[in-house]
Amino acid sequence: MKTVRRLLYRDIVASVGFVALAFLALFYFIDFVDTLGDIGTKGRGALDAAWSAALELPGHLYELLPIAVLIGTIYSLARLAQSSEFTILRTGGLGPWRALGLLAVLGVAFSALTFAIGDYLAPRAEREVVLFKARTSGGVRAGDAGAWLKERRRTAEGERSYSIHIGGTSGGGALAEVRIFEFDDDGRLVTRIEAREGRVADDGTWTLVDGEQARWPRARAEGQPPVQVQRFASLQWPSTLTPEVVAAAVLPLRTMSTLELWRYSAHLSDQEQSAQRHQIQFWKKALYPMACLVMVALALPFAYMHARSGSVSLKVFGGIMLGIAFVLLNNLAGHIGLLNGWVPWAAAATPSLLFLAMSMAAFAWLVRYR
Repeated sequence: MKTVRRLLYRDIVASVGFVALAFLALFYFIDFVDTLGDIGTKGRGALDAAWSAALELPGHLYELLPIAVLIGTIYSLARLAQSSEFTILRTGGLGPWRALGLLAVLGVAFSALTFAIGDYLAPRAEREVVLFKARTSGGVRAGDAGAWLKERRRTAEGERSYSIHIGGTSGGGALAEVRIFEFDDDGRLVTRIEAREGRVADDGTWTLVDGEQARWPRARAEGQPPVQVQRFASLQWPSTLTPEVVAAAVLPLRTMSTLELWRYSAHLSDQEQSAQRHQIQFWKKALYPMACLVMVALALPFAYMHARSGSVSLKVFGGIMLGIAFVLLNNLAGHIGLLNGWVPWAAAATPSLLFLAMSMAAFAWLVRYR
């Protein structure tokens, strides 16, 4: 069994690596061509375009690894079946259940690799992409309408709630176009702060630069203006919002790890904000590595098809179609679940559960008739 395991694992890993490398080369070329239009503008050159495309590769690898596992495993098993090597292994006692067990161990290893890439390598690379684009383009917008944060805390004047708007990030990586609205316990606007830039320290203190502060005092003396406006070069604003929460609101979702998504979803729920989008993304990220385990199970029936049932290229083409279907369904499930208000874990798990059912049905047919 040790020899069989070594034969299968070595062949499948080599095939998966080749498929993943081919996909990465294709996507790198597409990203590089897409950034060629920026060469010569804002001081960007060909090396900047090449580096920007290279930083996208970990994210592409994370998304494509389950598909590469499916195609690579199908190719390897179909090739072994065509050369009658898999038939010899079956004759030697490699039954369907034992073959499934061997592939399941390999699938767990691929799942662990996918989790490591998606939780550590890809988020860091995506953040570098955002910072690189901010440096070379003078800043990055946080969506079309910016990012909003909410905070509640008790002060000497009573309960206060804050709504914070961040326009994006500046070329130096600081927060840009910061606006802070303070409301009292009656919902009355008390203070408005606008600043060109801001940075958040580890203790939650915001350092705001080049802005103005407007106050609406509840009780004012005779002749005092209803609004008191004061310009400032620098202002320290205390807050309970951590740099991680602020970064999660400003940066794209793909820059967040599983733990960061969970923490930010909890923060949104505590502030009575809609957290379903981030909860679905959390469950998708948490369950996505398990897709590798489903893919190796889905590839196993291809080993039991005789060579006369179709060439290796035809089986690989079928694997590509299954991979494309999985990607489409995985992307659609999140949007449909968000629109219909599905339970977040159910919306995220639907594609994997459907493909797992397909693989188990194919395996049951395999055990029963082959």
